[in-house]
Amino acid sequence: MTMTEAETLASLLTKTDLAALDHLERSAVIPVVAGLQAQGDLIVVPLPVIADSVRPRRDAGWREVPATGVELLRSAAGGNPHTLVAEPGTCWWTADVSDSVGLALGIFETSGVAYLMHPEHGASGCAPGSYVVRRQRERDGGRMRVVAD
Repeated sequence: MTMTEAETLASLLTKTDLAALDHLERSAVIPVVAGLQAQGDLIVVPLPVIADSVRPRRDAGWREVPATGVELLRSAAGGNPHTLVAEPGTCWWTADVSDSVGLALGIFETSGVAYLMHPEHGASGCAPGSYVVRRQRERDGGRMRVVAD
């Protein structure tokens, strides 16, 4: 599998063998962003932005993101997964994190473009760098709750 910086949803779906719902435009070029981005109930934050509150644990076990991807989170009802995919040998993931807020699912470091994919949301690209993948939360009246996608 070879990914380029001008991936379309169709080409990425073919390379990863993942699925997307029919309402998504297959010929759309997937944007590649070096900053903050959200996808449903997840938010991807460049690590330097929140390095004071989130970091890998000293004994963190890092694993290479395979061509088939790493499932980061499955939807609230157990349905559609958020999956991180990247060119083999370019991206590493750990769920072994210390997070003072308790929202981090993990951290990934990528030397190439990595893609966050979801059947309902399509895909978005992350430029080379280090990122924290967190759950999103929202205010519900007087309390905060985790967003359920």
